[in-house]
Amino acid sequence: MIDFLIIGHIVQDVVPDGFTVGGTATYMGTTVRNLGRKTGIVTRLAPDFVIPRVLHDIAIHRVAAAQTTTFHNIYKDGHRTQFLLARADDLQPDDVPPEWRAAPIVHLGPLAREVDARFAKMFPGALVGVTPQGWMREWDESHRVRARCWDEAPEILPHVDVLVLSEEDLNGDCEMINEYVRMTRIAVLTKGAKGCVVFANGIEKHVPGFPAREVDPTGAGDVFAGAFLVRLHETSDPFQAARFANATASFCVEGPGVTTIPTRAQVEERLARPLMF
Repeated sequence: MIDFLIIGHIVQDVVPDGFTVGGTATYMGTTVRNLGRKTGIVTRLAPDFVIPRVLHDIAIHRVAAAQTTTFHNIYKDGHRTQFLLARADDLQPDDVPPEWRAAPIVHLGPLAREVDARFAKMFPGALVGVTPQGWMREWDESHRVRARCWDEAPEILPHVDVLVLSEEDLNGDCEMINEYVRMTRIAVLTKGAKGCVVFANGIEKHVPGFPAREVDPTGAGDVFAGAFLVRLHETSDPFQAARFANATASFCVEGPGVTTIPTRAQVEERLARPLMF
């Protein structure tokens, strides 16, 4: 039986020598598995996609699609330009195996608007989180991804427990976080190396990050969100969960892809050290 369910596509990311596995499902799935959770992912993939060994010990329910979602991310001066080269079909509520619907933690992690708003109401007994980046994207004929208004937010946020989004997701419109905070129970705005801001119980609190040597920032927000949900479920304390998640995400940026996502023992060790800047 799984105890952490992730709904969203596993994707391919273009790298110089071909492709690497990516996406919220990959980064979050690896994180919560390393933190001791029995993890399940619901995704759509082309038949020729081979599940990589880095996703070992993760249950993957794959639904056939004509193609696997594929991104090309280009980083320059701390900014990302993104291209959507291929997109798998939308996920449907019936894609979730019945025996997985009782998972105590559920995360909705779309990458290209593939997760329907109806999923938000499917898990009334669970701790439900969302990372909305996939709902906040559109793409043109050149495949370049651009920001869009998150029109689905009023259909989703009142029915979930935790929203995690980044400053980049807001695309400069920082006032939108106030709208989102009003709609859901807990909201977290991640700020990269600076840590995050938690909005919970009528309190707005900055939680500092942990020093790290940045090599590859891809997936850090997904690692943060997974760790946050795990620790929130354990403690019911969003501020303690944020510190735990900051520590977990600080490992992710120190190497390429999922290679440096930590174990729980590594996270606990980093948490025990005094912060030094």
